[in-house]
Amino acid sequence: MSAEKIYDVIIVGGGVAGLGAAVYTRRFGLKTLILAELPGGTITQTHLVENYPGFVRLSGQELADHFIEHAKSVGTEIKAEKVKEITREKDSLFLVKTAEEQFFSRTILFATGTHHKRLEIPSVIAFENKGVSYCATCDGPLFKGKTLAVVGAGDSATKEALLLTEFGTKVYIIVRGDDIHPEPINKVRADQNPKIEIIRRAKVIEARGSKFLEEIILDTGQTLAVQGLFIEIGRIPQTELVKNLEVELNELKEIKIDRKSRTNIEGFFAAGDVTDTEWKQAITGVGEGAQAANSIYEYLMRKNTFRGEGFEPSLHGSEPCILPLDDPRSI
Repeated sequence: MSAEKIYDVIIVGGGVAGLGAAVYTRRFGLKTLILAELPGGTITQTHLVENYPGFVRLSGQELADHFIEHAKSVGTEIKAEKVKEITREKDSLFLVKTAEEQFFSRTILFATGTHHKRLEIPSVIAFENKGVSYCATCDGPLFKGKTLAVVGAGDSATKEALLLTEFGTKVYIIVRGDDIHPEPINKVRADQNPKIEIIRRAKVIEARGSKFLEEIILDTGQTLAVQGLFIEIGRIPQTELVKNLEVELNELKEIKIDRKSRTNIEGFFAAGDVTDTEWKQAITGVGEGAQAANSIYEYLMRKNTFRGEGFEPSLHGSEPCILPLDDPRSI
Protein backbone atom coordinates (compact mmCIF):
# COMPACT_ATOMS: atom_id res chain seq x y z
CA MET A 1 0.00 0.00 0.00
CA SER A 2 1.41 3.42 -0.96
CA ALA A 3 1.92 6.00 1.75
CA GLU A 4 -0.30 8.44 -0.15
CA LYS A 5 -3.32 6.26 0.67
CA ILE A 6 -2.63 6.25 4.41
CA TYR A 7 -3.72 9.03 6.73
CA ASP A 8 -1.70 10.05 9.75
CA VAL A 9 -4.93 10.46 11.70
CA ILE A 10 -8.58 9.78 11.03
CA ILE A 11 -10.90 11.72 13.30
CA VAL A 12 -14.17 9.84 13.81
CA GLY A 13 -16.75 12.48 14.66
CA GLY A 14 -17.21 16.00 13.37
CA GLY A 15 -18.19 17.97 16.47
CA VAL A 16 -16.17 20.78 17.99
CA ALA A 17 -13.70 18.38 19.64
CA GLY A 18 -12.86 16.67 16.36
CA LEU A 19 -12.84 19.88 14.32
CA GLY A 20 -10.68 21.65 16.90
CA ALA A 21 -8.25 18.75 16.89
CA ALA A 22 -8.01 18.88 13.10
CA VAL A 23 -6.82 22.49 13.18
CA TYR A 24 -3.87 21.32 15.28
CA THR A 25 -3.12 18.05 13.49
CA ARG A 26 -2.89 19.97 10.23
CA ARG A 27 -0.65 22.60 11.82
CA PHE A 28 1.58 19.71 12.88
CA GLY A 29 1.67 18.64 9.24
CA LEU A 30 -0.39 15.47 9.69
CA LYS A 31 -2.52 14.14 6.86
CA THR A 32 -5.98 14.39 8.44
CA LEU A 33 -9.41 13.05 7.56
CA ILE A 34 -12.64 13.73 9.45
CA LEU A 35 -15.46 11.23 9.01
CA ALA A 36 -18.78 12.41 10.40
CA GLU A 37 -22.38 11.79 9.49
CA LEU A 38 -23.17 15.31 10.70
CA PRO A 39 -20.21 17.71 10.35
CA GLY A 40 -20.60 20.22 13.15
CA GLY A 41 -21.93 17.72 15.67
CA THR A 42 -24.65 18.15 18.26
CA ILE A 43 -23.71 21.78 18.96
CA THR A 44 -25.68 22.55 15.79
CA GLN A 45 -28.85 21.69 17.75
CA THR A 46 -28.12 24.35 20.38
CA HIS A 47 -30.22 27.45 19.88
CA LEU A 48 -27.95 29.89 21.68
CA VAL A 49 -24.32 29.70 22.83
CA GLU A 50 -23.26 32.41 25.28
CA ASN A 51 -20.27 30.83 27.04
CA TYR A 52 -17.74 30.23 24.27
CA PRO A 53 -14.91 32.78 24.64
CA GLY A 54 -14.56 35.16 21.73
CA PHE A 55 -18.26 35.08 20.84
CA VAL A 56 -20.64 36.95 23.13
CA ARG A 57 -23.69 35.28 21.61
CA LEU A 58 -24.30 33.10 18.56
CA SER A 59 -26.22 30.01 17.56
CA GLY A 60 -24.75 26.54 17.81
CA GLN A 61 -24.93 26.23 14.02
CA GLU A 62 -22.96 29.46 13.60
CA LEU A 63 -20.28 28.26 16.02
CA ALA A 64 -20.04 24.93 14.19
CA ASP A 65 -19.76 26.73 10.86
CA HIS A 66 -16.78 28.71 12.19
CA PHE A 67 -15.08 25.46 13.24
CA ILE A 68 -15.75 23.76 9.90
CA GLU A 69 -14.44 26.78 7.98
CA HIS A 70 -11.29 26.88 10.13
CA ALA A 71 -10.62 23.16 9.77
CA LYS A 72 -11.03 23.33 5.99
CA SER A 73 -8.84 26.43 5.75
CA VAL A 74 -5.84 24.45 7.01
CA GLY A 75 -6.42 21.59 4.59
CA THR A 76 -8.50 19.14 6.61
CA GLU A 77 -10.34 16.62 4.46
CA ILE A 78 -13.94 16.22 5.66
CA LYS A 79 -16.31 13.53 4.44
CA ALA A 80 -19.95 13.40 5.55
CA GLU A 81 -20.00 9.62 5.94
CA LYS A 82 -21.06 7.44 8.86
CA VAL A 83 -18.38 5.08 10.13
CA LYS A 84 -19.57 1.46 10.24
CA GLU A 85 -16.49 -0.32 11.58
CA ILE A 86 -12.96 0.28 12.91
CA THR A 87 -10.44 -2.57 13.01
CA ARG A 88 -6.72 -2.92 13.68
CA GLU A 89 -4.78 -4.54 10.85
CA LYS A 90 -1.71 -6.78 11.15
CA ASP A 91 0.59 -3.94 10.08
CA SER A 92 -0.72 -1.84 13.02
CA LEU A 93 -2.74 0.41 10.73
CA PHE A 94 -6.36 1.12 11.55
CA LEU A 95 -8.95 0.28 8.90
CA VAL A 96 -12.01 2.52 8.97
CA LYS A 97 -15.03 1.50 6.92
CA THR A 98 -18.05 3.55 5.91
CA ALA A 99 -20.94 2.43 3.74
CA GLU A 100 -19.22 3.97 0.71
CA GLU A 101 -15.46 3.61 1.25
CA GLN A 102 -12.66 2.36 3.45
CA PHE A 103 -9.63 4.23 4.74
CA PHE A 104 -6.33 3.40 6.46
CA SER A 105 -4.72 5.45 9.19
CA ARG A 106 -1.76 5.33 11.55
CA THR A 107 -3.86 6.70 14.41
CA ILE A 108 -7.48 7.29 15.36
CA LEU A 109 -9.00 10.18 17.27
CA PHE A 110 -12.43 9.08 18.44
CA ALA A 111 -14.71 12.05 19.07
CA THR A 112 -18.23 10.78 18.39
CA GLY A 113 -19.89 12.58 21.27
CA THR A 114 -23.24 11.45 22.68
CA HIS A 115 -26.88 10.98 21.78
CA HIS A 116 -30.00 11.76 23.76
CA LYS A 117 -31.20 9.39 26.44
CA ARG A 118 -34.73 8.26 25.65
CA LEU A 119 -37.60 8.30 28.10
CA GLU A 120 -38.20 4.54 28.11
CA ILE A 121 -41.97 4.55 28.45
CA PRO A 122 -43.81 2.68 25.67
CA SER A 123 -46.57 5.24 25.25
CA VAL A 124 -44.04 8.09 25.11
CA ILE A 125 -41.94 6.26 22.53
CA ALA A 126 -45.08 5.70 20.47
CA PHE A 127 -45.48 9.48 20.09
CA GLU A 128 -41.90 10.21 19.03
CA ASN A 129 -42.12 12.54 16.00
CA LYS A 130 -45.83 12.89 16.78
CA GLY A 131 -45.43 15.40 19.58
CA VAL A 132 -42.50 13.90 21.49
CA SER A 133 -39.16 15.45 20.54
CA TYR A 134 -35.53 15.52 21.69
CA CYS A 135 -34.58 18.82 20.06
CA ALA A 136 -36.29 22.15 20.72
CA THR A 137 -34.05 23.91 18.21
CA CYS A 138 -35.14 21.48 15.50
CA ASP A 139 -38.84 21.15 16.30
CA GLY A 140 -39.81 24.15 18.42
CA PRO A 141 -41.18 26.20 15.49
CA LEU A 142 -43.66 23.39 14.78
CA PHE A 143 -45.42 24.07 18.09
CA LYS A 144 -46.30 27.73 17.74
CA GLY A 145 -49.21 28.62 20.00
CA LYS A 146 -49.20 25.21 21.74
CA THR A 147 -48.85 24.10 25.36
CA LEU A 148 -45.57 22.27 25.87
CA ALA A 149 -43.61 20.36 28.50
CA VAL A 150 -39.94 19.61 29.07
CA VAL A 151 -38.69 16.66 31.10
CA GLY A 152 -35.36 17.31 32.77
CA ALA A 153 -33.75 19.44 35.48
CA GLY A 154 -30.34 20.41 34.13
CA ASP A 155 -29.04 23.36 32.17
CA SER A 156 -29.87 21.80 28.81
CA ALA A 157 -33.49 21.17 29.83
CA THR A 158 -33.86 24.71 31.13
CA LYS A 159 -32.44 26.21 27.95
CA GLU A 160 -34.82 24.04 25.93
CA ALA A 161 -37.73 25.40 27.96
CA LEU A 162 -36.57 28.99 27.53
CA LEU A 163 -36.34 28.52 23.78
CA LEU A 164 -39.78 26.92 23.65
CA THR A 165 -41.34 29.98 25.29
CA GLU A 166 -40.64 31.77 22.01
CA PHE A 167 -43.16 29.45 20.34
CA GLY A 168 -45.52 27.99 22.95
CA THR A 169 -48.07 29.76 25.10
CA LYS A 170 -47.15 27.71 28.18
CA VAL A 171 -44.14 25.55 29.04
CA TYR A 172 -44.02 23.10 31.95
CA ILE A 173 -40.68 21.85 33.26
CA ILE A 174 -41.17 18.47 34.94
CA VAL A 175 -38.47 17.48 37.41
CA ARG A 176 -38.12 14.47 39.71
CA GLY A 177 -36.41 16.44 42.45
CA ASP A 178 -37.09 19.62 44.36
CA ASP A 179 -36.05 22.07 41.64
CA ILE A 180 -34.20 22.62 38.38
CA HIS A 181 -30.41 23.06 38.60
CA PRO A 182 -29.15 24.92 35.53
CA GLU A 183 -26.44 27.58 35.38
CA PRO A 184 -27.45 30.43 37.71
CA ILE A 185 -28.16 32.84 34.85
CA ASN A 186 -30.58 30.40 33.26
CA LYS A 187 -32.22 29.68 36.62
CA VAL A 188 -33.00 33.39 36.95
CA ARG A 189 -34.32 33.53 33.40
CA ALA A 190 -36.60 30.52 33.98
CA ASP A 191 -37.88 31.84 37.32
CA GLN A 192 -38.69 35.22 35.76
CA ASN A 193 -40.36 33.87 32.62
CA PRO A 194 -44.16 34.02 33.05
CA LYS A 195 -44.70 31.23 30.52
CA ILE A 196 -42.68 28.68 32.51
CA GLU A 197 -44.13 26.59 35.32
CA ILE A 198 -41.95 24.09 37.18
CA ILE A 199 -43.67 20.92 38.38
CA ARG A 200 -41.52 19.39 41.10
CA ARG A 201 -41.23 15.87 42.47
CA ALA A 202 -43.07 14.38 39.50
CA LYS A 203 -42.48 11.87 36.72
CA VAL A 204 -44.19 11.29 33.40
CA ILE A 205 -45.74 7.81 33.43
CA GLU A 206 -47.91 7.89 30.32
CA ALA A 207 -48.57 9.79 27.10
CA ARG A 208 -51.97 9.84 25.42
CA GLY A 209 -53.52 11.04 22.20
CA SER A 210 -55.22 9.86 19.04
CA LYS A 211 -52.91 10.53 16.11
CA PHE A 212 -50.71 13.09 17.87
CA LEU A 213 -49.83 13.76 21.51
CA GLU A 214 -52.66 15.35 23.47
CA GLU A 215 -51.85 14.84 27.14
CA ILE A 216 -49.39 13.36 29.62
CA ILE A 217 -50.04 11.68 32.94
CA LEU A 218 -47.78 12.26 35.96
CA ASP A 219 -47.20 9.94 38.89
CA THR A 220 -48.69 12.65 41.11
CA GLY A 221 -52.06 11.99 39.50
CA GLN A 222 -51.96 15.17 37.41
CA THR A 223 -53.01 15.20 33.78
CA LEU A 224 -51.44 17.93 31.64
CA ALA A 225 -52.95 18.85 28.28
CA VAL A 226 -49.84 19.35 26.12
CA GLN A 227 -49.22 19.07 22.41
CA GLY A 228 -45.43 18.82 22.67
CA LEU A 229 -43.18 16.91 25.06
CA PHE A 230 -39.43 17.56 24.91
CA ILE A 231 -37.06 15.10 26.58
CA GLU A 232 -33.75 16.33 28.01
CA ILE A 233 -32.74 13.80 30.67
CA GLY A 234 -29.12 13.20 29.80
CA ARG A 235 -26.86 11.85 27.10
CA ILE A 236 -25.41 8.43 26.22
CA PRO A 237 -21.84 8.18 24.88
CA GLN A 238 -21.61 6.77 21.36
CA THR A 239 -19.03 4.06 21.96
CA GLU A 240 -20.54 1.12 20.07
CA LEU A 241 -17.80 1.25 17.44
CA VAL A 242 -14.97 0.61 19.91
CA LYS A 243 -16.24 -2.61 21.47
CA ASN A 244 -14.29 -4.87 19.12
CA LEU A 245 -11.08 -2.91 19.78
CA GLU A 246 -11.33 -3.54 23.55
CA VAL A 247 -11.01 0.14 24.34
CA GLU A 248 -11.47 0.54 28.08
CA LEU A 249 -14.75 2.13 29.18
CA ASN A 250 -16.07 3.21 32.56
CA GLU A 251 -19.39 2.20 34.11
CA LEU A 252 -21.16 4.90 32.06
CA LYS A 253 -19.72 3.46 28.82
CA GLU A 254 -17.48 6.50 28.40
CA ILE A 255 -13.96 6.03 27.02
CA LYS A 256 -11.27 6.26 29.67
CA ILE A 257 -8.51 8.69 28.75
CA ASP A 258 -5.49 10.14 30.52
CA ARG A 259 -4.47 13.80 30.61
CA LYS A 260 -3.03 13.43 27.11
CA SER A 261 -6.25 12.00 25.62
CA ARG A 262 -4.66 8.55 25.30
CA THR A 263 -6.70 5.36 25.73
CA ASN A 264 -5.46 1.90 26.68
CA ILE A 265 -5.03 1.07 22.97
CA GLU A 266 -1.81 2.22 21.34
CA GLY A 267 -2.46 4.76 18.61
CA PHE A 268 -6.09 5.24 19.63
CA PHE A 269 -7.01 8.58 21.19
CA ALA A 270 -10.32 10.10 22.28
CA ALA A 271 -11.69 13.55 23.07
CA GLY A 272 -14.92 15.36 23.87
CA ASP A 273 -18.20 14.19 25.35
CA VAL A 274 -17.54 10.53 24.51
CA THR A 275 -14.77 10.42 27.13
CA ASP A 276 -14.84 10.11 30.93
CA THR A 277 -14.10 13.79 31.47
CA GLU A 278 -16.49 14.91 34.20
CA TRP A 279 -17.38 18.40 32.96
CA LYS A 280 -18.61 18.40 29.38
CA GLN A 281 -18.68 21.71 27.55
CA ALA A 282 -17.81 22.78 24.02
CA ILE A 283 -14.68 24.52 25.26
CA THR A 284 -13.46 21.50 27.26
CA GLY A 285 -14.03 19.26 24.24
CA VAL A 286 -12.01 21.60 22.05
CA GLY A 287 -9.23 21.62 24.63
CA GLU A 288 -9.18 17.82 24.73
CA GLY A 289 -9.08 17.74 20.93
CA ALA A 290 -6.10 20.07 20.86
CA GLN A 291 -4.33 17.96 23.51
CA ALA A 292 -5.09 14.82 21.53
CA ALA A 293 -3.60 16.38 18.40
CA ASN A 294 -0.34 17.08 20.23
CA SER A 295 -0.30 13.56 21.67
CA ILE A 296 -0.86 12.06 18.22
CA TYR A 297 2.00 14.12 16.81
CA GLU A 298 4.31 13.00 19.63
CA TYR A 299 3.23 9.38 19.15
CA LEU A 300 3.95 9.41 15.41
CA MET A 301 7.33 11.06 15.99
CA ARG A 302 8.28 8.31 18.46
CA LYS A 303 7.11 5.64 16.03
CA ASN A 304 9.08 7.25 13.18
CA THR A 305 5.99 7.24 10.99
CA PHE A 306 5.51 11.00 10.79
CA ARG A 307 4.85 12.05 7.19
CA GLY A 308 5.55 15.75 7.81
CA GLU A 309 3.58 17.55 5.13
CA GLY A 310 4.01 20.95 6.76
CA PHE A 311 2.00 23.93 5.53
CA GLU A 312 1.11 27.55 5.89
CA PRO A 313 -2.61 28.40 5.84
CA SER A 314 -3.59 30.39 2.78
CA LEU A 315 -5.14 33.80 3.34
CA HIS A 316 -7.03 33.56 0.07
CA GLY A 317 -8.48 30.07 0.03
CA SER A 318 -8.88 26.76 1.78
CA GLU A 319 -5.80 25.02 0.37
CA PRO A 320 -2.62 25.09 2.48
CA CYS A 321 0.74 26.11 1.14
CA ILE A 322 3.12 23.17 1.65
CA LEU A 323 6.42 23.99 3.31
CA PRO A 324 9.51 21.92 4.13
CA LEU A 325 9.65 20.48 7.64
CA ASP A 326 12.61 22.62 8.70
CA ASP A 327 10.75 25.82 7.86
CA PRO A 328 9.68 27.35 11.21
CA ARG A 329 6.31 28.32 9.72
CA SER A 330 5.45 24.62 9.26
CA ILE A 331 4.22 24.44 12.87
